Amino acid sequence: MAGEVLHVKDYRFTSHDDLFLDANVWLYIHGPQRPGQGRRRDHYSNAFRRILEAESRVYIDVIVLSEIINRWARFHYQESDYAPQMGFKTFRDSAAFKLIAPSIAADTRRILNQCSPMESGFTKLDVDALTTEYGQGRADFNDQVIREACKRSGLKLVTDDADFAGDGVTILTANGRLLN
Repeated sequence: MAGEVLHVKDYRFTSHDDLFLDANVWLYIHGPQRPGQGRRRDHYSNAFRRILEAESRVYIDVIVLSEIINRWARFHYQESDYAPQMGFKTFRDSAAFKLIAPSIAADTRRILNQCSPMESGFTKLDVDALTTEYGQGRADFNDQVIREACKRSGLKLVTDDADFAGDGVTILTANGRLLN
């Protein structure tokens, strides 16, 4: 089944599935609500409910965790009254951010309680090949590392990111561009 792209709403999760959820999926499941996300949010939330019911194994690594935390912080920045007045790093050092940071940390712990940590395997990566691929201007480096971790560990990738198309990893998604 390696390399297939399947709609997440149709996939039958089992206790034998080893899954890696991309940051965008975690954000659909647990992140702040944004207008226009309803249908995809529903697909991924329903899939996650089915994943838990099936007792599938879910993994996360520090790269995805970092992406989640940084996106949550930027979301709060963009939604704040401070965004036009100060840059993100200034906001992150402000008293206003200190009020938001505990909720981001709590949401992060909630995610960590729903999955198992894994190593990104930096020492096992062919970094030269990845940087060559990156240098062609068609790849996101974090996505490349995630792809290689999924390949190496035999994980199915649950993602909404169309950048993963054709990468030799089984992908579960609600993204129409990936499905076509």
